[in-house]
Amino acid sequence: MPKQNKLSTPDWIKEGYDSKADWEKVHGKTSSKKAEKTFKIRQCPKCKSDDVCVVLTGEEGKSAKNWECRKCNWKGFDIVEKELNEDEFMKYLDERGEEVP
Repeated sequence: MPKQNKLSTPDWIKEGYDSKADWEKVHGKTSSKKAEKTFKIRQCPKCKSDDVCVVLTGEEGKSAKNWECRKCNWKGFDIVEKELNEDEFMKYLDERGEEVP
């Protein structure tokens, strides 16, 4: 029967820190276990509206390269993409007046 390893007290507790995050901040380490959720928002470069859609072109709509703004009718290729973390995304939804479950 294989020998089981004993659990040891983590260094951040031994050194008297309140949380692992505080200990990592002091020692310059980052936690790779928890990946932060990101949300992508696409906006019109002309009017900054997020009411944009992909324009399907080509045979049976197989190509999707163009974008179109439903608010100002802008059409083009270079759409503005933003990546927001969860807190920024919630603030963004609050500003728009969206209901958050």
